[in-house]
Amino acid sequence: MSAELLAVAEQAARAAGALLRERFEAGGERATGSKSTPTDLVSEADLAAERAIRDIIAAARPDDAILGEEGGETQEGAGLRWIVDPLDGTVNFLFGVPQWCVSVAVHDDAGGLAGVVLDPVRDEIFIGSRDGGLPTLNGVQVRGSQCAELAPALIATGFAYDAAVRELQAQAVARLLPQVRDVRRMGSAALDLAWTAAGRFDAFYERGVQLWDTAAGTVLCEAAGLQVRPLESVQGAPGGIVVAPAGLLQALSEIVG
Repeated sequence: MSAELLAVAEQAARAAGALLRERFEAGGERATGSKSTPTDLVSEADLAAERAIRDIIAAARPDDAILGEEGGETQEGAGLRWIVDPLDGTVNFLFGVPQWCVSVAVHDDAGGLAGVVLDPVRDEIFIGSRDGGLPTLNGVQVRGSQCAELAPALIATGFAYDAAVRELQAQAVARLLPQVRDVRRMGSAALDLAWTAAGRFDAFYERGVQLWDTAAGTVLCEAAGLQVRPLESVQGAPGGIVVAPAGLLQALSEIVG
């Protein structure tokens, strides 16, 4: 089953990725509006990419539910649920920053079953499933970091669109930065998670992420041997996730939680 689902996920991600890369290289893409805040942008590219993904999934899996960032959910209550972010890193995309991706995942009642994250700019595709062993990057197996101490750890994170939440996140970074090797903020949670699964980052955390931001990436990270822990909402800050090796998870959670 996972192989079949991954084939559909890859086909959908590549269709959207080809469309997005063409638009990205052509330049001139503009935001068509905003969502949660004036800085939470959406573009015609987001919408076109999601349409491409939905068409492929609907044709191959007509009885499954599809939840997309831009188009809401169809077929609610179906046994399998596809969760897609057609363009994670829209701000980067619009500003010409080559750090964005396509994320396609499928969940069942037990959670993440399979996931694909495609980086069209670098032509890198990360593929993994719950029962498929280690995830792969362009067909080569990868695994997560085994770092067990904060001091040498390279941590990835992201920031919310809401200014009040950003202020709280800045306080968390201020606590964390003196205790680790460094912190990276790249602008695409899905790609951050894929890179964490591949060992490029030791760990990742972020508040305010949505399910479509993390659905594929967390499948990859768990398959790569990392642990995923929810961050509860506290003091006005929304919930989120921490992803890290077992030996680093508790210490990191205590600082950013």
